[in-house]
Amino acid sequence: MSSRVDASIARLALGKLPADTSHGERLEPQDVYLPRSHLKAVEPDVLLVTGMRGAGKTFWWSALQEGMVRQLMAQSGERTTLSENTDVRVGFGVKPAPDNYPGVDSMRSLRISREPRDIWRTVLAWQLARGTEHPLADLASWESRTHFVASNAEAVDVLLQERDAEYGWNGVDFLLLFDGLDRCAEDWAETNKMVRGLLQVALEARSYRRLRVKVFLRSDQAGDQAVAAFPDASKVLATKVELTWPTRELYGLLWHHLANGHYGDIFRPYLWENWPRAATKEHIVYPVPRRLVMDEDAQREKFHGLAGERMGGSFWRAQPYSWIADHLADAQRRVSARSFLAALRAAAHHTEDEHPDHDQGLHPKSIIHGVQEASAIRVREMQEDHPWIDRAMSALRGMSVPLQFEEFAERWREERIVESLSADAELAPRHLADGEEGVRRDLEAQGVFQRLLDGRVNIPDVYRVGYGLGRRGGVRPVQQRGSSSHL
Repeated sequence: MSSRVDASIARLALGKLPADTSHGERLEPQDVYLPRSHLKAVEPDVLLVTGMRGAGKTFWWSALQEGMVRQLMAQSGERTTLSENTDVRVGFGVKPAPDNYPGVDSMRSLRISREPRDIWRTVLAWQLARGTEHPLADLASWESRTHFVASNAEAVDVLLQERDAEYGWNGVDFLLLFDGLDRCAEDWAETNKMVRGLLQVALEARSYRRLRVKVFLRSDQAGDQAVAAFPDASKVLATKVELTWPTRELYGLLWHHLANGHYGDIFRPYLWENWPRAATKEHIVYPVPRRLVMDEDAQREKFHGLAGERMGGSFWRAQPYSWIADHLADAQRRVSARSFLAALRAAAHHTEDEHPDHDQGLHPKSIIHGVQEASAIRVREMQEDHPWIDRAMSALRGMSVPLQFEEFAERWREERIVESLSADAELAPRHLADGEEGVRRDLEAQGVFQRLLDGRVNIPDVYRVGYGLGRRGGVRPVQQRGSSSHL
């Protein structure tokens, strides 16, 4: 086992970590790391998979569509019913695919006259009818297909039953994947109706032996009571699996990319002796040994060999291994894989630019810079997903935490935040009717606010830094343009 990796090689490899882990593009087997905590989520029988942004929902939506990826997962030694032969189709996703499902504009038109359940049932029936002589297969538009399904319930039931039997005879499962559902409607009320209709269809599909629907949903969407307002919704929620990233799995993901990347021949002997490998006809993949993932002492030793044992400066007692994950966690202690890789990638580039002679792959100040960059990315994601959070948090810029909530509420009253949010129905948080206290509850639900035992409010660094709030002894916020930048 190699005892060291050259610092410049370490920076090059860390600087090539993927910039986006869930953009929905075609994936190669070398891109796929299967955490033990995600294993159940990819099983066909799990109807509902939830997670924060960057946790891997779109990643698995994309990965499950690739036969070679499913083949390697089946060879991984983990117990899974997935196989290369599983017939995986797409029912909705992040990119327009009008041959597979209605686009946003078509969906808007369909919702005028059709119930959400009928729309999603049409998507399921259409995927099963394609390539057969069923009358549905001859219809060219989503309007005509939805009309047929809504008007011919018995014929559709027969179609589903017959196709289920065919899959059973062939020993194959049919799996229909749904992702990006926050884009299927224009506001939360309509989105909740659409998600509720889809979960109904997913539950109905469970009555068949081989037909399965899998829905990838943001955690906050799944937690809304409106999406579960239908009979037997508890049966769907009982199958729910949350995509989480314990610290050891974050580093498992890092090891996977280093071992399978351009400098894999250097990193594999550094990380582990006798590295295992799996192969398809076209690809060789080096899966991370489970012992390297489960042994946090071994992980810490290997990472500190790349980044040093101490952070230095005001954080000199902190160890980089735990410090990075701790400062990327939200108030619910969740860390997204995307933020973790982004922090390391930014730290590598910063070290190369600002500390090229440093004898470790990552300089302590560069690690702090990486966390700042990851925080800025997380804030941009919040701006896209929840514009109301950006408006509420931007009003708090310059304050320092922890603080009594009344001090935040006073700032919001000065900035007339509740009135501003009330003026835009699509922008408003769910509990806005309760005023500033309602905004607080919604921020806590999103993991942005953390209520301390003494009643004060804290804000985790991953949001505090990006929104320009201070904290004694914490990572300083990124400076605005025109001001002096310092760490």
